[in-house]
Amino acid sequence: MKRIAVTCLAGALLAPGAVSLAQQYPAKPVRIITTFPPGGPTDFVARAIGQKFAEAWGQQFIVEHRPGAGGVIGTEAAIRAAADGYTLLLGTSSGLSVNPALNDKLPYNPSRDLAPISLVVVNPQLLITHPSLPARSVKELIALATARPGEINYASVGQGSPNHMGMEMLKAMAGINMVHIPYKGTAPAVTDIIAGHVSLMFNSMPSVLPQVKAGRLRALAVGSARRSPAVPEIPAVAETVPGFDYVTWYGLFAPAATPKEIVSRLNAQLVRMLGEPELAQRFASQGAEPRATTPEELGQFMRAEYERWRKVIRAANIRIE
Repeated sequence: MKRIAVTCLAGALLAPGAVSLAQQYPAKPVRIITTFPPGGPTDFVARAIGQKFAEAWGQQFIVEHRPGAGGVIGTEAAIRAAADGYTLLLGTSSGLSVNPALNDKLPYNPSRDLAPISLVVVNPQLLITHPSLPARSVKELIALATARPGEINYASVGQGSPNHMGMEMLKAMAGINMVHIPYKGTAPAVTDIIAGHVSLMFNSMPSVLPQVKAGRLRALAVGSARRSPAVPEIPAVAETVPGFDYVTWYGLFAPAATPKEIVSRLNAQLVRMLGEPELAQRFASQGAEPRATTPEELGQFMRAEYERWRKVIRAANIRIE
């Protein structure tokens, strides 16, 4: 009984110190790990929120790029870092929901090994086609694919990539058959669509909107459940295929054992930042939509995304060699 009493007393004495430590956070520079190379959408988002954190708290927030292995390298680096709030991860839908659904041998479990902080943005994907494809709407595309099963091909940035998953979900929900042509990146895939070598794909808005506006590509729809404020004139796939919802997303995470007081402090500041019109406008310029959540909501969202993609993967019998 004495031992228990001493333990409880020690815990009570430590609790105020933990709160004080959280109030002093951050007392030194913080790194935000991204799992993609510099210059892409994750880099843009990480730098935008890092700048806002730095302005609010007077400490540097340094973006560190750890690309490779479909996000495994960067994610593992973040998970293995000290759980003190000074290493954060800008996690993505591909790394934290799609990859775990594809590969049950990953060296980590996102739900177990990461502490969610908040969702940051969602990125509605654009369904684009070569202008020669005789379909100007999702309804016409479905009719064309139904009449010509297995004849229309679509591009992705690789087997198991998010845009591969998005198209497989469309195929399953619309009951159509199209042929997958995987590429090693966005640039060669979009180049081949413009050249007419492949018919269509889902892709992020910043990568393809300039080509759409120039008339080299046609935009049929956005993948999000509702129209995107960035392109309100373009309908959502869900207006033709009810229930369809394909977006990519980025969320902020810390190692699992990070003190809850620090997670709460990061969450509160990030929610404030995402409510600022200036930051929302910066994200909108890239076709991204701010989406603040509680840590609990992000954890639930990530698990729901995992289950959703696992069903798509099983239905399409997708395997990663």
